Amino acid sequence: MMLTQQFSDIALADTLFVFALEAEAGNLFTGMNTVFTGIGKVNAAIGLTKAIQQRKPKLIVNLGSAGSQGHGKGSLVCCTRFVQRDMDVTPLGFARYQTPLSEIPVVLEYGVALPGIAQGICGSGDSFEVNHGQAPYDVVDMEAYVLALIARGEGIPFVCLKYISDDAGDDAANDWSVQVHLAAEAFKRVLLD
Repeated sequence: MMLTQQFSDIALADTLFVFALEAEAGNLFTGMNTVFTGIGKVNAAIGLTKAIQQRKPKLIVNLGSAGSQGHGKGSLVCCTRFVQRDMDVTPLGFARYQTPLSEIPVVLEYGVALPGIAQGICGSGDSFEVNHGQAPYDVVDMEAYVLALIARGEGIPFVCLKYISDDAGDDAANDWSVQVHLAAEAFKRVLLD
């Protein structure tokens, strides 16, 4: 079991598995310490904050589906850096993706790499992105940035695995609806078998 090998000092019961949707977990994580936050950064922030207060996890593992033009459909990517892709206050002189008047860097580096799994930079935003062009990220989702930010703020180790369900292009919505159900099997194979 990859998690217990890498985090031998943390019991599985003290690991919080965070999903946006139940479809991403299937029934393979039943009986485990899970939380389903709902879609988007606000729902993710509320859901994780409540779960941390109630359950006091020692490790947070975000598992979810994502799009990517650089990683193939069906692959797993371990995201260790995060960008808030819909933060754009450039008319006021701030860099794109920069949160104004905060100490948060444009690229938030807070994620544990898992050996043998490709690493990526996740761009999170409250839109289903299909054309990101020259962006500083190669994986697209709707929750991971805020989850990493909260984990960092709480001093809790954070692992983020994304199952690439689509190419973040024109067919992304159709691909996602077919592929999302395969995510749980991929996560379980890598983390728990």
